[in-house]
Amino acid sequence: MNTKDFIRRGVPKPPLERGKFPARLHVLLARDAKVGLVIRRGPAKSVCTVLWNRDRDTFKLGQWLRGRIYERRCDLSPDGKLFIYFAMNGRWQSETKGSWTAISRVPYLKAIDLFVKGDCWHGGGLFLSKREFWLNNGRGHTEFKKSSQLRANPNGHPKDYFGGECLNVYYNRLQRDGWVMSDKEYQGGTLFEKKLPKSWKLR
Repeated sequence: MNTKDFIRRGVPKPPLERGKFPARLHVLLARDAKVGLVIRRGPAKSVCTVLWNRDRDTFKLGQWLRGRIYERRCDLSPDGKLFIYFAMNGRWQSETKGSWTAISRVPYLKAIDLFVKGDCWHGGGLFLSKREFWLNNGRGHTEFKKSSQLRANPNGHPKDYFGGECLNVYYNRLQRDGWVMSDKEYQGGTLFEKKLPKSWKLR
């Protein structure tokens, strides 16, 4: 499946539900590899991950989740091989207490490291390198599973703080990846800009 096919047909819808509203797409790009991860939200309470091979412009379906991935609290490792994400399925009596932060192998969601949360404050995190990450801990996680060699660095938190929700991870991720926060607003929202070759600028 190439880019045009992905946009035209999308990835297969989950068998449990076929919603009437269009899916929303959020794309994470690896810093040091031509790899992207597409987070497809919708229909309704379903989400899936899709590997984007940017060298060949091909897509590979990862996994579906019956729940929500908070895409602005997610990150890819620099080599594009690992994915840190915050998710919620609302099963508050389960082992994961209804919400959790996980690290998985791209493009899948099965956790190799799992941190139980139990609420939707904070969660998620950022990769500091391909071997180290910062956990957006806030009111606390409980380590449930640890099978990778990755190390959590509690002192690796970003220098800027944007509250306990999505923006603390998202805005710091954007700035780490070369986006500059403007002191201007755009249609009432925060404006980010990124310079490109030949005097082009993304806004």
